[in-house]
Amino acid sequence: MPSRIEPLAITRYSATSALGRGLAEHLDALRAGRSGLRINDFSCAQLDCRIGRVAGVESVALPASLNHWECRNNRLAWLGLQQDGLLDAVARSVAAYGATRVALVLGTSTASISTTEDAYRRLDHGHFPSDLSRPEIHTPHSLAAFVADATGIAGPTLTLSTACSSSAKVFASAERLLRLDLADAALVGGVDTLCDSVLFGFNALELVSKQACRPFDIHRDGISIGEAAAFALLERAAEAPRAPRLVGHGESSDAHHMSTPHPEGRGALAALDAALATAGIAPDAIDYVNLHGTATPRNDEVEARLLTRFPSHTCASSTKGFTGHTLGAAGALEAVFTLLAIEHGVAPPNLGCNEPMQEAAPWLALHPETRDIDIALSNSFGFGGNNACLVFARGGAA
Repeated sequence: MPSRIEPLAITRYSATSALGRGLAEHLDALRAGRSGLRINDFSCAQLDCRIGRVAGVESVALPASLNHWECRNNRLAWLGLQQDGLLDAVARSVAAYGATRVALVLGTSTASISTTEDAYRRLDHGHFPSDLSRPEIHTPHSLAAFVADATGIAGPTLTLSTACSSSAKVFASAERLLRLDLADAALVGGVDTLCDSVLFGFNALELVSKQACRPFDIHRDGISIGEAAAFALLERAAEAPRAPRLVGHGESSDAHHMSTPHPEGRGALAALDAALATAGIAPDAIDYVNLHGTATPRNDEVEARLLTRFPSHTCASSTKGFTGHTLGAAGALEAVFTLLAIEHGVAPPNLGCNEPMQEAAPWLALHPETRDIDIALSNSFGFGGNNACLVFARGGAA
């Protein structure tokens, strides 16, 4: 098992999703049990499903100096960066530490692929149309390169693309960069936007539900796909002793199957054990678990087995019934939900679950619960058995 890490302060965080823009709108939705899922009105052809679409992305305008990065994913990233004083906080870190001492680690699974889809639809004699002949946006690194340009960050800049665990793993990568003294602060996060490749691809795998997704319900039949931008600014704990903290992380890859987790949950369990070890805590210290909970039959069955590691006082929920599965942005978005749970003492409900699985029922919060949450866990389990677990704590709680 890995050794315990030094906690990092999360001095600013924010999210933009189908629930709204910024922390206040997300907290209000969690407390009210209000979903942001809607009938699919995005895909180029009819597809009967629900999606978590962010309102207003189409009308976002990038500053003129950043217009060469124009695409849906970067528009959503820019919208997300405007919330909760995030850009100002990043600017202060750049001024305090120097641009080369602030790292940028972002997760995405599709980046700007929707713009690449559009370019192929509009081929001009085999070539991309002139307005989309911008190689910098037709790459998975488009997101991180754009955010670096937009924020002035000039330190280590990384793109992680490990399917659904992408923007959970960014927290672990940032912790290592600070521990190795390669940076003094790190902006981490994830952004993924809706695109036809994902909608029709998951539908071809028979993983998309026609209804709003129902995590851990005995009648669950697939995911709802969403989009989101979520960010967090990490600094050493001494810089902000009262700020919530990243206290542990664990990663694994079971390499069992391209789209199905190991039937015994070996990879997920390995990530959980590593996260608890780096946090220096036992499972009974966890007050709340934000479950990956995609509402697919296999994922929820396997993840439910992990809940037996926790005592009855630990409550758990998947928040995908609020936003849909936001793919590469899911880890960061659900980290934000977990931080809101700690800061405001509210356990989000497992929305959409009317008849809970027997294996998960003892732990599931089916309604918003007001309770003290000092230490919480967030799970992210991706395609290919790529797993990440994060442990967050109230300042001074671990």
